[in-house]
Amino acid sequence: MAAQHLDIAQVALQSGVPASTLRFYEEKGLIASTGRRGLRRLFDAGVLERLALIAVGRAAGFSLDEIARMFAPEGGPRIDRQMLAAKAEELDRTIRKLSAMRDGLRHAAACPAPSHMECPTFRRIVRAAASGAIGAREKKARQLPN
Repeated sequence: MAAQHLDIAQVALQSGVPASTLRFYEEKGLIASTGRRGLRRLFDAGVLERLALIAVGRAAGFSLDEIARMFAPEGGPRIDRQMLAAKAEELDRTIRKLSAMRDGLRHAAACPAPSHMECPTFRRIVRAAASGAIGAREKKARQLPN
């Protein structure tokens, strides 16, 4: 029995990934078409599983280049466990920051102080943001060249 081939429209429909993204993924080497039917790219049905793995990687915050390195040359997954552990640690840090921000915002919304600037908890949040401990300033500081 011959392998099932799906055209790009079928892959887009079944995966929920737009055709433009499929073409981009192919350009980046994340997926590969097996040929053409007229002007439409054809893909092996296994591309759907690969797209699902790409979606998991993207949801976890991996870049497309990082995801590309998680596939062996023959196409199967080649998961770098150290990279997964590092990403999990990064997510833990993000969760802690977001949880602290959420709790602070909830406090500020219900705070009985006459002004937010009179609330010690809110002022602590403002100081943390000003120091770069939370928010975009920390990210920018890490990206500055030495």
